[in-house]
Amino acid sequence: MSKEKFQKGLDGIIEDIQKMGAHALDMLTDAVKAFKEQDVALAESVYARKERLDFLDRDIEERALRLLTLHQPMAGDLRTIATILKMDTYLNRIGRYGKAIAKDAIAMADRPHVAKLVLIPRQAKLVRGMIEDALRSFTENDLSYIEDIADRDDEVDAIWDSVFRESITYMMEDAKTITPFTHYLMVSRHLERCGDHACKIAEKVHYKVTGEHIEIK
Repeated sequence: MSKEKFQKGLDGIIEDIQKMGAHALDMLTDAVKAFKEQDVALAESVYARKERLDFLDRDIEERALRLLTLHQPMAGDLRTIATILKMDTYLNRIGRYGKAIAKDAIAMADRPHVAKLVLIPRQAKLVRGMIEDALRSFTENDLSYIEDIADRDDEVDAIWDSVFRESITYMMEDAKTITPFTHYLMVSRHLERCGDHACKIAEKVHYKVTGEHIEIK
């Protein structure tokens, strides 16, 4: 494979991993909105988008591995492909968590919310920003977007802890709240895991840019 064909192939994969990131993020965002607003149609649309997510996952992986096999890239190009292969996995999981939240939205659609959903939308906004900035950092090779991602992840974790404590309190006081608060717990937990995946993407982007491995805690 010529250098020109390799670069064209790599550029195409980079474009598609950006599309996959936007797709996974939209699934997650719409799932949270569907949960908050008890919008079954929107939740079902998130389910339908899972097929596109899986296609991008398989297609990007196959093309990236083909480039590795045929061209055996070195240095920066090799790090870029390695990063894409990891991002592919993390973005797929983020989209899957969106689908899981959509499932909670459908389950809660015929039940009134028993608490003000203040913390969960706040948590979702933080997570969305983390994912957006990790993707922007990848695209622009600019680590400034993810400098404070660990601090933001700490806030996401703190919200999960608060939701957990509040949910347990309500569930112990009134057994009728067990079902809705179980769904609140699941949604918050899914968002917390998406925050972790955003950090993992940020770790790989740092490696792509600098060649150094880091761990974001």
